Amino acid sequence: MSPTLTSFHYGTPGSGKKVYIQGALHADEVPGMLVAQFLRTEFEALEAAGKIRGEIVLVPAANPIGLAQAIQGAPFGRFDLTTGINFNRAYKHVAEDLKKSLSGLLTDSAEANVALVRAHARDSVAAWVPSTDADTLKKTLLGLAIDADIVLDLHCDNEAVLHIYAGTPLAEAAAPLSAYLGAHALLLALEAGEEPFDEACSRLWWDLAAHFGPAFPLPPACMSVTVELRGEMDVAYDYARNDARALINYLTHVGVLDGTPDPMPAPLCAATPLEGVEPIAAPHAGVLVFLKALGDKVAAGDAIADLIDPVSGATTTLHTKVAGVFFARTAHRHLLRGMQVGKIAGPVAFRAGKLLSQ
Repeated sequence: MSPTLTSFHYGTPGSGKKVYIQGALHADEVPGMLVAQFLRTEFEALEAAGKIRGEIVLVPAANPIGLAQAIQGAPFGRFDLTTGINFNRAYKHVAEDLKKSLSGLLTDSAEANVALVRAHARDSVAAWVPSTDADTLKKTLLGLAIDADIVLDLHCDNEAVLHIYAGTPLAEAAAPLSAYLGAHALLLALEAGEEPFDEACSRLWWDLAAHFGPAFPLPPACMSVTVELRGEMDVAYDYARNDARALINYLTHVGVLDGTPDPMPAPLCAATPLEGVEPIAAPHAGVLVFLKALGDKVAAGDAIADLIDPVSGATTTLHTKVAGVFFARTAHRHLLRGMQVGKIAGPVAFRAGKLLSQ
């Protein structure tokens, strides 16, 4: 039996902004699926009251293939077991098609250009010929989202405080979302590498703007982000209810929903470059004991954790090399050499290449 993907649609297409929200693209990352249940209730009430000014597409469980996967009784939804490929990588970067198809068609009207790009982007996704079931899923998801004004891809980390990944040109647009959600890190990159879903929706805009030049204005017209809803075990009604309320406030703030949003909280962080994230790895195997809590602000040289050889008792203290926010860490407490310990969001870029963990 083929897996079934379900999407819920609210509002009226073409009557305003289009919003696309999905949960659990990595199917073993559960918090987004629970948030989606609260969003369904909210959107149904808002639609009944005529308060949706555009179109909202909600996909509560974006990865039915991954949801059906398990290894020795443990859910396994991050990678496709058939190909070994991450479900949040290898989306089609439609800009390469559009550089050709849009040649000679753009004008000095940003509004007209945005509409034209969206039409050609839909055609490019439709022309994608999948070779695997996972690619068929990716094509379907991208087809639902590629022409949206706002894309919210709800994930979670292993253990983490709430944080957000976004394109560098989206820093200003993402700031209200970060504030409403109470994000501890807003991580920016022009290109994180390997074509994750959020970039497949957003990066085409600044790639095309750079290719065609200022004579043909193209704004970053898709505010597409990955929202990391804390850690894998942070599945609780209070978290989900508050996160859904934050998203409703944000959508009201940007005019997708009628009404007055709650006052915007003071942001917990400033945006920092994804290239400024320090990943700390285990130098040898051992028992891991954290010395800092998630969300702590650390200075360069601070001790983050101890790694203890369970046989000899020898202890290695792991230190950060950068100042920043300790925003994510492993859920495992015995590591092998090279395994990830945690991540610090620093303000100064120093890395390049593939910036996302696998």
